[in-house]
Amino acid sequence: MSPANPAGAAGVRLWGVSHSDYVRPLAELAVNFCANVRPGQVVAVSSEPGKEQIARAVAEVAYERGAKFVDLSVFDPHFKRARVQHADPATLDYVPPWIGERVLALGEHRAARIVLTGPIAPHLMDGLDPVRVGKDMLPRVKESSAVVNARTTNWTIVPCPTPGWADLVHPGLEPAQALDRLWRGVAHVCRLDELDPVSAWVGRLDRLIEIAAKLGALRLDAVRLQGPGTDLTVGLLPSARWLAARFTTIDGIEHVPNVPTEEVFTSPDPDRVDGVVRATKPLFTAGALITGLRVRFERGRAVEIDADRGAGTLRSLAQRDDGAARLGELALVDRESRIGALDTVFFETLLDENAASHIALGHAFEFAAEDEQDRQRLNRSEIHIDFMVGSNDVAVTGRTKDGAELPILQDGVWQI
Repeated sequence: MSPANPAGAAGVRLWGVSHSDYVRPLAELAVNFCANVRPGQVVAVSSEPGKEQIARAVAEVAYERGAKFVDLSVFDPHFKRARVQHADPATLDYVPPWIGERVLALGEHRAARIVLTGPIAPHLMDGLDPVRVGKDMLPRVKESSAVVNARTTNWTIVPCPTPGWADLVHPGLEPAQALDRLWRGVAHVCRLDELDPVSAWVGRLDRLIEIAAKLGALRLDAVRLQGPGTDLTVGLLPSARWLAARFTTIDGIEHVPNVPTEEVFTSPDPDRVDGVVRATKPLFTAGALITGLRVRFERGRAVEIDADRGAGTLRSLAQRDDGAARLGELALVDRESRIGALDTVFFETLLDENAASHIALGHAFEFAAEDEQDRQRLNRSEIHIDFMVGSNDVAVTGRTKDGAELPILQDGVWQI
């Protein structure tokens, strides 16, 4: 968006609108559409210091919606830094049991969950041992994957702009200008600049579900990604399902697990991944920034992890358990993504992963396989770390069981 095009891509005027004007619409989108909170539900909100304005707006909208109780959990990364810097290294992977038990209890009570994401202090872990940083997974806990796969909560993750995040994305601007520009970007990719954001999202999700159905009908045996620094073949299970981010709980509550979302995805065969891949965007995980990431896979396992910066953190995470060095997700994103079109690195996985095709080390989505035998073969891990490997320069080709090759994505455009 530029002064020459003040209306932006959606045709709705943004200039003269304060970023604070987006707080209530973002909360309404998160509560009413994405998480789809139902009357009488407990709503769990995960936040960090500095995100109070949106957290409070979410609580207000949730109670207006009929929530029984809104429960706030705040994670302070400064506590994590103190731990990484000073604690006994042998204790850095310890997670108090009540943290995971709370997540499981939310599932038992069929709660709604809303996570406010986006870094508040992105340089906080600078100068610390990256291996030590990678040992502390908090605020992520393994029980989160169990609840997601059990489909017992309607949940969503939404971006929450903060001054620290704004400075990371727009370092050359004054703090107020940087925050305003970040808010405008987030509003655009979340479609808050549309006259009817919900209708806009329904249309986009319908299109992604259509693409997922076409991919499923191909019954692909493998997918190959080829581009600068990348030649990776990812095997698929026989009953692999391609999905878009429109989920349904076991109680029939439809929800959108993250906004923005621009992907179709599946869970691959964890034993059939071979080749090399180069990340096309930086990765911010476990409080550490990883740039220039390069990974080599053999028979499903990441055997080499290198980067211009932060490789030690990802190596440490990949040693977390037996499944941490194997893939749990393959996701494809086309050039219609609003995030990709902005050509902005947000240094936040929720946004950056929806700018380009990506893969994830760690836990798989069990509902991405139809057959029980295939579900048992899916990867299990305490981690799930997405990193972006796609661009318009990365071609995606499908291969069927009989060896036929089918173009899937070329120059960011669907070929199916």
